[in-house]
Amino acid sequence: MSRKVIHSDNAPAAIGTYSQAVEVNGLVFMSGQLPLDPASMEIVEGDFAARAHQVFKNMTAICEAAGGSSDDIVKVNIFLTDLSNFATVNEVMAEYFTEPYPARAAIGVASLPKGTDIEAEAVLAAR
Repeated sequence: MSRKVIHSDNAPAAIGTYSQAVEVNGLVFMSGQLPLDPASMEIVEGDFAARAHQVFKNMTAICEAAGGSSDDIVKVNIFLTDLSNFATVNEVMAEYFTEPYPARAAIGVASLPKGTDIEAEAVLAAR
């Protein structure tokens, strides 16, 4: 099995012992993306929608580093500390994905790294 590490300077650097993404056997497994500004490594300011947009911007940057786009994502897991934000996630996702949409799960959690309220991870088909 051959593994290729995917890295983008346009997405936040790893804040632990992991890679932004790893490609293996034609699939790219993306680590969880927080709403971090890649330059400052701080949570973006603003409302929940602003944080959700940053998560998807970070995911898009990693897709591009893998040679693809968000349209290559086949599965997304979204972690929310407040499931009442689910409708906003749908609105934001509609700006980053086209049909057919990827499979998705929305998971309510008690807390997330850096005290944020959203994180998302994905699997994409490598080009």
